Amino acid sequence: MAGHSQFKNIMHRKGGQDAKRARTFAKLGREISVAVRSGGSPDPAHNPRLRAAMAAARQANMPKEAVERAIRKASGQTTAEAYEEVRYEGRGPYGVALIVEALTDNRNRTAADLRSIFAKHGGALGETVAFQFDRIGLVRYPAAVASADAMLEAAIEAGAEDVTTGPHGHEVVTAPDMLAAVQAALEARFGEAESAKLEWRPNITVALGEEAARAVLKLVEALEDHDDVQNVTANFEVDEAVMEKLSA
Repeated sequence: MAGHSQFKNIMHRKGGQDAKRARTFAKLGREISVAVRSGGSPDPAHNPRLRAAMAAARQANMPKEAVERAIRKASGQTTAEAYEEVRYEGRGPYGVALIVEALTDNRNRTAADLRSIFAKHGGALGETVAFQFDRIGLVRYPAAVASADAMLEAAIEAGAEDVTTGPHGHEVVTAPDMLAAVQAALEARFGEAESAKLEWRPNITVALGEEAARAVLKLVEALEDHDDVQNVTANFEVDEAVMEKLSA
């Protein structure tokens, strides 16, 4: 399993133990606001990105009032900050490539902060690494909604590129420009998706041992903790046993 997915699993396990709830809600609020503006509608039925953001908010147990407040702000009903989507690229220790996606109202401040975080953890911001990743659309469903065959059939009919089914559910891969169409077709058949968004997926990975993985994870966690950072994707690969040890 690639490091970016393994790290997410660790964060979910640790999530209930640390005080990151407020930061998580703030990040979700930003995503909801940007989804309303970029999608042109405060109605999730007509805005796939907003629908996905609201699904993520529900998964994080974000209060309904907080979600509605973010939508009102973005709809111009209240004063709202203007957030800009910015992508940063860099390398961490041991040659690991990272893509950092942020929503910021001050890109100079964010860039300076991230440059400092990279440097502190033995990395460097500003190196071009996007060629080591593919941009994909990814729609996720719990395993219980359909059999592997039924999901595969529906995904192919909707125009998806690939489907992976496992104990944790179904992952439907699409071309970036097909995400909204595939999401809509699958939701018409199976109900609301667990998540649906554009992601970066490594096409080249770096294998790490325990010491190296620990150092890279510290960098990733520091980046995740920054208020402006929405997503961090890295291209490292770690043995399952080592990752279990690190997540204990």
